[in-house]
Amino acid sequence: MNAKNKPYAWVPSLYIAESLPYVAVMVIATTMYKRLGLSNTDLALYTSWLYLPWVIKPLWSPFIAALKTERWWVLVMQLLIGAGFAGIAFTLPTAFWLQGSLAFFWILAFASATHDIAADGLYILGLSTHDQSLYVGIRSTFYRIGNILGQGLLVMFAGRLERSHTIPIAWSIAFLVLAGLFLALWLWHSLALPKVNKENTTESHTPSALLSEFWLALKTFFTKPHIITALLFMLLFRFPEGQLVKIANPFLLDSVEAGGLALSTEAVGFVYGTIGIIGLTAGGLLGGWCVSRHGLKRWLWPMVLSISLPDLVYVYMASAAPSLLMVNICVFIEQFGYGFGFTAYMLYLVYFSQGERSTAVFSICTAMQALGMMLPGMIAGWMADHLGYLNFFWWIVACCLVTFAVSAFIKIDPSYGKKEDK
Repeated sequence: MNAKNKPYAWVPSLYIAESLPYVAVMVIATTMYKRLGLSNTDLALYTSWLYLPWVIKPLWSPFIAALKTERWWVLVMQLLIGAGFAGIAFTLPTAFWLQGSLAFFWILAFASATHDIAADGLYILGLSTHDQSLYVGIRSTFYRIGNILGQGLLVMFAGRLERSHTIPIAWSIAFLVLAGLFLALWLWHSLALPKVNKENTTESHTPSALLSEFWLALKTFFTKPHIITALLFMLLFRFPEGQLVKIANPFLLDSVEAGGLALSTEAVGFVYGTIGIIGLTAGGLLGGWCVSRHGLKRWLWPMVLSISLPDLVYVYMASAAPSLLMVNICVFIEQFGYGFGFTAYMLYLVYFSQGERSTAVFSICTAMQALGMMLPGMIAGWMADHLGYLNFFWWIVACCLVTFAVSAFIKIDPSYGKKEDK
């Protein structure tokens, strides 16, 4: 392996490339559509549907390695993602901007979900077991850096352009920058990604064998002990967040007359793309450390409270019209609490996936996770438009009772997550 194929040459950039399109589809799209004048009802409904590729990606994930190499899929999907960004850029200034941009966002969503599968597969195949452990922190760090680039710097860049250009042109330029970035990533990865020599597994990669394995994975998932309580936990633990995430940015952007805080696009990019990401990362790191010390079961309820109670900061912001400094503090608190509490959710998915066909079962768990975000997000805009922001945030706080309820019935081994004694 030459120097440019060493893990440090491609792992960081690969996970930036995995992060950016997901952030664009899930977060940037919501901010952009709000700035373009779409109602909360419409933007929440349209962008929530974009979760669908992540819900159904277990349907085609077994066929990725069977048809082409993971490296091939990564490179092709990066070209397609770049083309999707360019398509959004060119349709925004047109009369059919909504239909055109949504079509390209759908392409982005399917390409991004496929890229996730291939990139994670390449990470496993292209690194030794030692290097997989060594680079897991680097992988996570650069995924967060991708979030900052997209949710923070790109939104701030678009906000700066809004001062001197029309809103459609400003966002068009921002998406052209993303398209150019993905062209550069594709060129670099064409050189830097390792070419993995896999063993000949043609027999196990026949369509009938893959379909059989998929149905066996489904059977394994749905016949696991405590499947009903586990499913309710996967689908409903994030019921408040699935709604809040669709309305948080529109609330900050909306006019004071409409109940919002009337922040600029630049300010929102800074609040969520930098301060929020820092809080989220710090909370996640602390959560992982706490579980490693005492196990998931001991920390479950502190984490449930942590992901729920900070939602009250939105009630405060909607009623008090705070300064920008206080907005940053509130968002940091909420995101820190979310990062800390989300640790329990993700570790439970890993815990539930243990045993036979653990990788395939975990893939189904993440699909349930996406479905749990997609469905509540679809109604969030309608709720916010009809209740008003303040009452909507009180509704979110009330929905935390659902999180408490589904957390009360899950079964966890008390020793799970603890660092083993020497």
